[in-house]
Amino acid sequence: MPDRSGKIVLFGAAGLVGQNLVLLLQEQGFRDLVAVDKHPANVATLRRLHPKVKVIEADMADSGAWEEACVGAAACAMLQAQIGGEMEEAFRRNNIVATERALAAMKRHGVPYLVHVSSSVVNSMARDWYTETKKAQEALVAQSGIPHVVLRPTLMFGLFDRKHLGWLSRFMRRLPVFPIPGSGRYMRQPLYARDFCRIIASCLASRTTGAYNITGREKVDYVDIIRGIKHVTGARAAILHIPYTAFWIMLKVYGLAIPNAPFTTKQLKALVTPDEFELIPWWDIFDIRPTPFGTALTETFGPGPYSDVTLEF
Repeated sequence: MPDRSGKIVLFGAAGLVGQNLVLLLQEQGFRDLVAVDKHPANVATLRRLHPKVKVIEADMADSGAWEEACVGAAACAMLQAQIGGEMEEAFRRNNIVATERALAAMKRHGVPYLVHVSSSVVNSMARDWYTETKKAQEALVAQSGIPHVVLRPTLMFGLFDRKHLGWLSRFMRRLPVFPIPGSGRYMRQPLYARDFCRIIASCLASRTTGAYNITGREKVDYVDIIRGIKHVTGARAAILHIPYTAFWIMLKVYGLAIPNAPFTTKQLKALVTPDEFELIPWWDIFDIRPTPFGTALTETFGPGPYSDVTLEF
């Protein structure tokens, strides 16, 4: 069992989960963390917030010195993922090729344990580049022979959220009107990123194996999530319901104008797809106390030392 002095390598550490995980692991006393990510601006943010963490800026889809980070590692956490975008090749490189290289480096240097962050979409009815490449990524981990745990979270939110609810909150505060597709009655099971990071930390400590679907405990309609964010942030934007087709056209035009747009027509389709994910008692399995949804919204969007930190796309 790795103690808190063992080296932990975090692949894809500058995104939502990675930034929260680095923060939590340091709070828990982990002192030898190595963070790998390719996004220059978000890597710079990680370095600024955590000067004692070794941070490596590298594209994991390319071979390089970053692979040597695995030397002497007690465990790795695989967090990297292409979530949105209009280029299929980006999904292939970040979700498949980077995973192949990371697993090869782990095997070459004898890393004994891996926490793999998959996604609930592998059990979804959605069919898109993200879903298919995450399925392929999970299969690569399963075939690697490395002892591992697979965690499949639903939609996450929390500090450092540059997409999803974080982007929605900033959008709401900038404009006088906030559009919602159709009725907005699309049931979601949002998961607080800090709770999810507590699960990862538990796995690193106990070397848990197997596959677990990690779902937010509370079922909340999309429109009620938006209303909750509006309440916590004090945003004055009026909520306006727009027909689905008109909303789709708006996103399509926006996606053509803005590369790597934070919300695309594919994500809109996923939003309205009627999915309900399995809820297991992860709070008991991993021995953590779950944060109520309302409290998590306040911790995320209310005043705090990291509330003004915004990651880039």
